[in-house]
Amino acid sequence: MKKGFLVLFMMVLMLAACSSQSSESASESASGSSSSESSGDTIKVGILHSLSGTMAISEVSLRDAELMAIEEINANGGVLGKQIEAVIEDGASDWPTFAEKATKLLQQDKVATVFGGWTSASRKAMLPVFEQNNGLLWYPVQYEGMEQSPNIFYTGATTNQQIVPAVDWLLENVGKDFFLVGSDYVFPRTANQIINAQVKAKGGKVVAEEYTAMGHTDYNTVINKIKSAKPSVIFNTLNGDSNVAFFKQLSDAGITPDDIPVLSVSVAEEEIRGIGADVLEGHYAAWNYYQTTDTAENKTFVENYKKKYGDDRVTGDPIEAAYNAVYLWAAAVEKAGSIEVDKVKEAADGIEINAPGGTVKIDGETQHLYKTVRIGEVQADGQFKEVWNSDEPVKPDPYLKSYEWAGELGQKK
Repeated sequence: MKKGFLVLFMMVLMLAACSSQSSESASESASGSSSSESSGDTIKVGILHSLSGTMAISEVSLRDAELMAIEEINANGGVLGKQIEAVIEDGASDWPTFAEKATKLLQQDKVATVFGGWTSASRKAMLPVFEQNNGLLWYPVQYEGMEQSPNIFYTGATTNQQIVPAVDWLLENVGKDFFLVGSDYVFPRTANQIINAQVKAKGGKVVAEEYTAMGHTDYNTVINKIKSAKPSVIFNTLNGDSNVAFFKQLSDAGITPDDIPVLSVSVAEEEIRGIGADVLEGHYAAWNYYQTTDTAENKTFVENYKKKYGDDRVTGDPIEAAYNAVYLWAAAVEKAGSIEVDKVKEAADGIEINAPGGTVKIDGETQHLYKTVRIGEVQADGQFKEVWNSDEPVKPDPYLKSYEWAGELGQKK
């Protein structure tokens, strides 16, 4: 295993520790009812993703990335001199199950923190559990914004770091008539409210808006509507294995990227493996990281990931965000000198690391990250060619307060 990337991360941890409290406080309980067990030589953390069901196509790799980060940190001495011990649970692509397993991890396993979720439905189900138990969730996937919980750190993109710049890019480079297709739950519906407002304000038009249930596989009716509407672009917020059916049926219907390109916000390299690069070549996706992102840290990250899990495996944005989350939590714990939730949250503000996708920094006010925005085109090899980026990390704005067109959408509730 190459050491360069690990050394960079451990330097962050050591520098943060300079201002920390004594490591004797590492055994303190997290305040609230979810006291965390850190006795002995280990600190328990939870990993909670869908390892079965429609979302397993996306979430299994997040678990793998988190376990790799834990293994690397443990190999370099752990956190506060203790080894991290992962307790793994399966959310099973079922939102009530996520709440049930989160409760178990906090109350029964007494973990110091949890890394988990993908869909906003899973996060919304877990949110009250973490707030009521004063637990700490690190959520690693881009989402629709309009949320800020004191018990969640959001390491994926919020709306102004993915959806908003993607819409602007499409309006400038592809066309002004949008067809919106998404899974029927909170993320696509909220995202499309934002897209409708933005497109209208910028002189474009949403010609149609269609939703299907999670796991839906028959898209012939939707595709016929696309043919009739003749949009400039399809903005896709489908999640899980529905994307496999949608893109294959779109291709079978003879609709190519030259005819109507699709821009997705939940299709990364892992999903391309399941759908097929031959089907997706020429379509677009907006993220903050690609396996092809050109940084020294990413070269090492990709090499280590493939060495651990196989040459056929790929990295992607949610995978990188999940991996980063473990290191960010570890850095905050070292800085706080404690695993106590309130102390970790306070210490997290301003922590910055050189991640595989570039520099990321925790914004203490929102508990989101500064992240670079990237738009990529799918290539024949299943990788992305970057066609645009924001040049520098973008400050998170989960409530879109800085956009006049957002209106009431941008008002914190």
